Amino acid sequence: MTATASLPAYAATRPHYEAFMMLERGLSANTRTAYLGDLDRLSAWLADTGTDTVAASTDDLRGYVQALHDSGIALTTQARAVAAIRSFFRYLIIEGILRHDPAELLEAPHTGRHLPEVLTIDEINDMIDAVDINHPQGQRNRAIIEMLYGSGLRVSELCGLQLRRVFFDEGYLSVTGKGSKERLVPMSEAAIDETRAYLDQRRRCGDPVKRGEEDYVFLNRRGAHLTRTMVFYIVRDLAEAAGIRKVISPHTLRHSFATHLLEGGANLRAIQAMLGHESIATTEIYLHLDNLRLREEILLHHPRNMRRSSP
Repeated sequence: MTATASLPAYAATRPHYEAFMMLERGLSANTRTAYLGDLDRLSAWLADTGTDTVAASTDDLRGYVQALHDSGIALTTQARAVAAIRSFFRYLIIEGILRHDPAELLEAPHTGRHLPEVLTIDEINDMIDAVDINHPQGQRNRAIIEMLYGSGLRVSELCGLQLRRVFFDEGYLSVTGKGSKERLVPMSEAAIDETRAYLDQRRRCGDPVKRGEEDYVFLNRRGAHLTRTMVFYIVRDLAEAAGIRKVISPHTLRHSFATHLLEGGANLRAIQAMLGHESIATTEIYLHLDNLRLREEILLHHPRNMRRSSP
């Protein structure tokens, strides 16, 4: 590799690489847009360490690919990002900007590992529309889907969610994730509205609540907090009612949350923090991403909020 000081910045090479993709490789407009988006996210991730994309090392690129994996986004999205990185660095070699390719040994995600399906935005909407709102548990089930998708919660976090840890006015949840680690998670506007409607209905109808279960947000018809198995059946049944043939679980909504945020332009580190992955171990992340920025990421980039804000 040439000396870092002599290398052009990523911003300077980007338009030339876009022209290369179109004129030399004949890639479609959609592919060019997707590749540039992947590279822009890589550039933003590297910027946190003071590294320009053109000067990235193999270890830098491997670190980014690992971060993509840890964020829980779709396997196909991870693979496309690796393809974009490889393509860009091959271009730099062809143009003589670099002598050695740091992406040459970059590995794509292992296709043998099973990851849950990722739902499209239309499929999420179809599941919401499939809820029978006249059923006694209909409003609750709408709130569950919006909470899983709108905040990316694990099913265990949803089942254990307590009223005293939901801050509607501020737009946050406080959840306890793996390893008993607590984190603040922004709520989408849709999740706030549907959950408030469910709780209002519960109070208005005087639904039974078992002793000791009063503080749980989501209850079954007997007044006890929901189990993981019950949430699994709720999600599965709504997917079937919506005509979705994919094999999904509550975790599918979490993967969809991460994938849609990333593809909408959200910062990868913000997504990692919101998901609470152990691999980022995350005191350091929170030093760089305050609570306001986390909420702004979700409000700006999550498709549920974008849909509701449109005229």
